Amino acid sequence: MTPDHNDLWFLPLGGTGEIGMNLNLYGHDGQWLMVDCGVTFPKPGRVSADGTVHHRGEPPVQMADPAFIADRREQLAGLIITHAHEDHVGAVPYLWPLLQCPIYTSRFTAEILRRKLAEFDLAHRVPIIVVETGERRQIGPFNVQWLALTHSIPDPNALMIRTGIGNIFHSGDWKLDDHPLVGHGYSRETFTDLAAEGVDAMVCDSTNATVAGHSISEAALHQGLLEVVKAAPGRVVVTCFGSNIARLHTLSLIARETGRYMGLLGRSLINMSGAARAAGIWDEADWLINPSHLGYLPKGEVLAVATGSQGEPRTALRRLAMGSHPDFELEAGDTVIFSARAIPGNEEAIEALIDRLRAMSVTVITAEQSAVPIHASGHPAQEELQAMYQWVRPKIAIPVHGEGEHMDAHAHLAKGVGVSKTLVGRNGDLFMIRPVPGMRRQIAETGRLGWDKQELVRVE
Repeated sequence: MTPDHNDLWFLPLGGTGEIGMNLNLYGHDGQWLMVDCGVTFPKPGRVSADGTVHHRGEPPVQMADPAFIADRREQLAGLIITHAHEDHVGAVPYLWPLLQCPIYTSRFTAEILRRKLAEFDLAHRVPIIVVETGERRQIGPFNVQWLALTHSIPDPNALMIRTGIGNIFHSGDWKLDDHPLVGHGYSRETFTDLAAEGVDAMVCDSTNATVAGHSISEAALHQGLLEVVKAAPGRVVVTCFGSNIARLHTLSLIARETGRYMGLLGRSLINMSGAARAAGIWDEADWLINPSHLGYLPKGEVLAVATGSQGEPRTALRRLAMGSHPDFELEAGDTVIFSARAIPGNEEAIEALIDRLRAMSVTVITAEQSAVPIHASGHPAQEELQAMYQWVRPKIAIPVHGEGEHMDAHAHLAKGVGVSKTLVGRNGDLFMIRPVPGMRRQIAETGRLGWDKQELVRVE
């Protein structure tokens, strides 16, 4: 199945009908363009008394099966990574040997990607082309422009994919945050200009399409987090997603305001902060101490940021809860703040972790229970989706990056703001943008691969 010069196709192999392991293909004039290549993690099964999560024998890291495009890799013009979250970039070290194409991405994402590739001895084999926001690149028959948007990680980009027969706007993950604190912002005119040019289809994030209103800005969290940290008598441990450099910036400022010293616990946090420094987006005023020094400080001077907000085993917060972290031990009267919300499927593991902490007489504050905002989503709620459709004015709406209920709500919202046609499908469905809009169900075989004992295996 090869698109000819009259065809403009969208074919998702992962991330449509689910949240995670995004892998998208665009087809035109005999070639394909891949957008994102991410992983997912199996939903937790049984949780044992010590909080260990059992995955019923499944590989702990999973990704979309790329067989469709791997079998046609001579037609693959390139791979674009929109941002550095694991569900968009994490599968590259595992799958690139099957693809062997150049990768295009932003400076911060490239820093993260190089670190991942180095672990697989691929750092010098994979061609990485760093692209600036606003830049246009010709990749095979696709003329691609990187467009600034905001998300919960630095330097996310939407894409305008132009061809001789039609244009597609690919949103990536995004929100409309007027005060993102770190990285680039966004401009309304960027998207209204696209409408003036003409957009045949908009392929867009559905994660929060069921959520009314507008997402909270990162800047709005400062006061709430400050109040909670100020009120804490002992050590404070904040757990959040390590990729949220803006959240780390806010916490560093709060550390200075409350007379505490901040240290990072967990490999992914340290890696992300190092990448931010290398990419020139780390504020040098955000001073960190060596985490091994935290155990020697008075309790009231400690602010630690730890991995493990989703209850994952072997993360820093899990080790603190088990009393096995090498840097310090939690004690009665200390406070743990969950500046993150549960990813669906992780609720049981998180609850087991919270129960363990409370059994130690540690105060636990979650985003759901806090009276003040201490977490902000990185995805657009309904008002933001409506605004984007009104700016871009696409002929066709294609919801992705969500489960069925999210994509259905997204399609309903798009129709409500005047989009004449919506196409809601799943991984493996072929979305035909040109010459005649429509869908062909399950045209490509899809599935999952897992990484087990240093090799890729099929997950049944």
